[in-house]
Amino acid sequence: MRHVAIVGSGPSGCYCAEAILRAAPDCRVDVIDRMPTPYGLVRFGVAPDHQSTKGVSRLLERVLARPEVGFFGGVELGRDVTLDGLRAMYDAVVIATGARLDRRLGVPGEDLPGVYTSGRFVGWYNHHPDHADVDLRAARAAVIVGSGNVALDVARLLAKSEAEFVGSDLAPGVSAAFATSGIRKIFVIGRSAAAALKFTEGEVLEFGELERARPVLGHGADLRGLDGKAATALRTIAERAAATAVSKPVEIVFEFGLRPIACEGDGRLVAMRFEDSAGDVHLRAADLAVTCIGYESEGHGLALEGGSLRNDDGRIDAGLYVVGWAKRGPSGTIPTNRSEAQSVAKKLVAEMIDGGKTGGSALAARLSALAFEHIDYAAWRRIDASEIARADATRARLKWRSLDELRAAAKAAAT
Repeated sequence: MRHVAIVGSGPSGCYCAEAILRAAPDCRVDVIDRMPTPYGLVRFGVAPDHQSTKGVSRLLERVLARPEVGFFGGVELGRDVTLDGLRAMYDAVVIATGARLDRRLGVPGEDLPGVYTSGRFVGWYNHHPDHADVDLRAARAAVIVGSGNVALDVARLLAKSEAEFVGSDLAPGVSAAFATSGIRKIFVIGRSAAAALKFTEGEVLEFGELERARPVLGHGADLRGLDGKAATALRTIAERAAATAVSKPVEIVFEFGLRPIACEGDGRLVAMRFEDSAGDVHLRAADLAVTCIGYESEGHGLALEGGSLRNDDGRIDAGLYVVGWAKRGPSGTIPTNRSEAQSVAKKLVAEMIDGGKTGGSALAARLSALAFEHIDYAAWRRIDASEIARADATRARLKWRSLDELRAAAKAAAT
């Protein structure tokens, strides 16, 4: 029997497992994740008020539930097992760890209190164990740097009322922090011109439905002549908001073509300074800033190129492959991951030989020798059930926050 290890349990990892087993039903696939919980960015990246998108986890669940698939949750590559160790245990290894390192602006003052990377901020509101709480109580104005959907997620959540979070999996304390903050102006600022915006139409249209916020077009946001769906949607909802007499307390200003040059403040952020293409300087007062400018992959001791692992159409080395954001960088959608994973899986199955390795048995023995108890699929299902059960009628689930809570939930449910 041939054994494959997939490091990362997000969509790309699970889709790759599914494709491998379809092409080679005699294989055994083990999915390894440093978190006790599977599904990667579906759990920790997709916005908590986008439950329809999070619904893809039901498809991924069917992969992990297969008898030919093992789940090793809470096992970190480089800490609990090395890449060389995995390659010795398995006939093939697939890296599907995504891109969890934030790109930085590289400007003075970006380490001031009040300035957050998107990974840090999104991790907080999605209850990621790695990220501590964010205090919004003193915030009155926010700047969000970025022209992609992550920037829109942050702006939308900052603008929503408590009632608009019903049905989400946002923790009550986090939704209360958003709803009770004093933020009344939100700047969404793209570094490139409006023609290069990366928003999707559906995400933009949500801003026309917010209860307490209205969209406004600012610097560089003359969208006339742009025929993209997102640009058309943004122009439409801004014009509609300008034409209505309804007053809303929060203003969301969309601006483009402004390059950040400094975060300013004495001990805490008070403003961000930008420069336009003509060299003119623009100051935006803000006590909260979130930089949504992309992510990079961890190297895992391998060569990096442009923020992702160097590879030849998914192949890194003999018996070593990569899929998802770790392969191509942080771009594309969940369906993109599926088609790509199928292509890499086909290549892997064609090249993989049975080396007489023992796969999951060897990994389990390695972890046992370390006195380390991993989270298997049954334990994850107990965590899952407990999170759903502890939520009230206003939430889809109430996540456990810390690693200790997650492990305790698995054991308590089992008992």
